[in-house]
Amino acid sequence: MIGERHCGVAVIGGGPAGLAAAISACEAGCRDVVLVERDRLLGGILNQCIHDGFGLHRFGEAMTGPEYAQRDIDRFGELGLEAMTESMVLELSKERELLVSRRGEMVRLRADAVVLAMGCRERPRGALSIPGTRPAGIYTAGAAQNLVNLENLMPGKKICILGSGDIGLIMARRMTLEGAGVEAVFELLPYSSGLPRNIQQCLNDYGIPLYLSTTVTDIVGDDRLEAVQVSRVDEKRRPIPGTERIFECDTLLLSVGLIPENELTRMAGIEMNPATGGAAVDDDFMTSVPGIFSCGNVLHVHDVVDWVSLEAAEAGARAAAYALGRSPCRESIVVRPGAGVRYTTPSRISGEKDVSIAFRLVSPDRDRCLVVSADGREILREKRVRLHPAVMEHLGVRAADLKGCCSLEVSVQ
Repeated sequence: MIGERHCGVAVIGGGPAGLAAAISACEAGCRDVVLVERDRLLGGILNQCIHDGFGLHRFGEAMTGPEYAQRDIDRFGELGLEAMTESMVLELSKERELLVSRRGEMVRLRADAVVLAMGCRERPRGALSIPGTRPAGIYTAGAAQNLVNLENLMPGKKICILGSGDIGLIMARRMTLEGAGVEAVFELLPYSSGLPRNIQQCLNDYGIPLYLSTTVTDIVGDDRLEAVQVSRVDEKRRPIPGTERIFECDTLLLSVGLIPENELTRMAGIEMNPATGGAAVDDDFMTSVPGIFSCGNVLHVHDVVDWVSLEAAEAGARAAAYALGRSPCRESIVVRPGAGVRYTTPSRISGEKDVSIAFRLVSPDRDRCLVVSADGREILREKRVRLHPAVMEHLGVRAADLKGCCSLEVSVQ
């Protein structure tokens, strides 16, 4: 037997994006908001991020992940919003119908608007094609973080880390503080894929070496990991014969990228952005399917959780407006990445209001300008001393500069 119910705004995901979107939707006038979360607790990945550095942009103070999440959880409770925890969305249709499995029952939830805020997952070893045996001792960095911070379990004593993403860098420091020896961090790219501040605070401050243009090319060990073989790579990221080195270790942590959780997005037939792995959205964060919005790491992987929350709050407000019958702006201007830019979001805008364009760069650079051009006409130029792909950039464009425009391009010059 499948129960049926209706709501104004349904938010899928109870992490920082989902919480911010639900709160904002309610504050924008939609009191009938339902948040669906598969875990038993709200807060998402923040619950295991016990290091500080969260909230600097949004709250003006450094907080741990649980402290940051609690701010929104408290506000969520003050507003009397409903959270369907331990609930899994199995299906999502273009008609904004959700099939939810909840504690032994099935519920068909019909929503006037839906906000996708499912976050992302880590790329596992199986996606890397690393040769060698399959011993115990190989974890994603996030899984190791969960073991240490929430389960009080140490995954190993002698650690190597593949990938210099932020979670891997933070775990290099965390494992060191817990008494493990971190032998090295290996990065396939010729530059770090994590924030510069984490390179300094998590590696340099603890004397942990970072080997760039280097990757793991073999796994050594039967029952338990005994060592990894690493090799230098060329400009095409192919291992260079004769550069092999062996690093003894009992644990290998993988910090090799995040994948937006967009299975439901694709199920609903939503247009995707191949560069981000997320949905293509307009400046209301609405997808190609009317009434379905996307925000946070399921839209594109962010560097700082503050931007996740601020973006999601905007998406929640726009979803509430849609649910209440207010017509969204008509998108007509295509936004595309130019030279030196990997992707931009939103993918299209109306030109009827000021808009903030978020984007990431292709490679590190210094003393360059970020340029926005409208139909080939430069409308914005900002100088940057340092540019890095790990740092998400933002540029604000005024509606007054977009009159009569058909396309925007963001580039590095």
